[in-house]
Amino acid sequence: MLDVAIDRGAAGGGGNAFYSALPPFRGFANLMDPALYRPVPEGWLIGVADIVQSTRAIAENRYKAVNMAGAAVIASVTNALDNRDFPFAFGGDGASFAVSPEDADRAREALAATATWVKEDLDLVLRVALVPIESIRAQDLDVRVARYAPSPHVSYAMFTGGGLAWAEAAMKRGEFTVPVAPPGAHPDLTGLSCRFSEIPSERGVILSALIVPASADGAAFRSLIEDIVTLVEKSPGAGRPVPAKGPPLRWPTPGAAYEALARRGGGPLFVRRLAVQAMTLFIYVLFRFGISAGGFVPHVYMKEVVENSDFRKYDDGLRMVLDCKPELADALEHRLVTAAAAGIARYGLHRQDAAMMTCFTLSASRPDHFHFVDGARGGYASAATALKAALN
Repeated sequence: MLDVAIDRGAAGGGGNAFYSALPPFRGFANLMDPALYRPVPEGWLIGVADIVQSTRAIAENRYKAVNMAGAAVIASVTNALDNRDFPFAFGGDGASFAVSPEDADRAREALAATATWVKEDLDLVLRVALVPIESIRAQDLDVRVARYAPSPHVSYAMFTGGGLAWAEAAMKRGEFTVPVAPPGAHPDLTGLSCRFSEIPSERGVILSALIVPASADGAAFRSLIEDIVTLVEKSPGAGRPVPAKGPPLRWPTPGAAYEALARRGGGPLFVRRLAVQAMTLFIYVLFRFGISAGGFVPHVYMKEVVENSDFRKYDDGLRMVLDCKPELADALEHRLVTAAAAGIARYGLHRQDAAMMTCFTLSASRPDHFHFVDGARGGYASAATALKAALN
């Protein structure tokens, strides 16, 4: 069992020493083990962001723009913090994270600029908030963090304690809002891209799942999540929606327009688009013919893409994007129907025929690049809509 003694007060110093000191765990089936989680230190802030009316944007087939906005939150804050480790979670149509008080001002500026960029360049409304951990603990809730390492190269934060869900609800009520930056503000989105094509299902269905507790019976909910994860782990590839050889890469790159919008500087938009198309053509040729360049080895990078992909997580609820047989999707739904009837959990599921990926790669020659996976026909946002319908 992984464990480490971290004092909440002592961990507050040294910026993100708290998070970097957490030992990562490798087996996803262990994610409900409370010994893996540590409370964020006093004085920390919880950042939350989501797209307003994301359901309508998805109905207009703007899945990629919605995902780009959510990933932009992580990219902008990471770059603002000089690429230091901090706990974050990608939610499809938004993101959540935690930062130390030393990093609060830079995170706030990054959020404000990202909200302006999302409005001006993606024509979406991104609401953002920073919530003091003390406000969450005043509700008898908490934010506890663990580090899950899907590969030796990256780790993703897992959140529990109920505080993240409360912070998101508070943001939607208009509390703790971070005002948007003035018009023309542009965050540093270096490394944000979406060059891979949609990933069609190999096993029959891409299932986006969102499962949250329905009561204070933590033991029953933990048992449910462990049952579901065990069921998925026994399926081919543990349901991973990214093929063993990596996601498809074609040219022209379907996400080039969004990558051009994310670039800061470089002249007018049409010039940035040409630059992105030239770069993506060069990269396509490297992959197509297996050519190494400047420390970049295509087959090694693609192997890391598969291993590093973020297709399952826990942020006060279990989120998964699975490539599975319809029989497994049916079995999961049956288990969740039973759990909902017993008052243990509430859930949202969404079935589609493909997944998609949004990437954050600061250096293609390094192995620590992040790849956020969502369903390509609504994904997490549609699963959340189904969950809201159940709650109502």
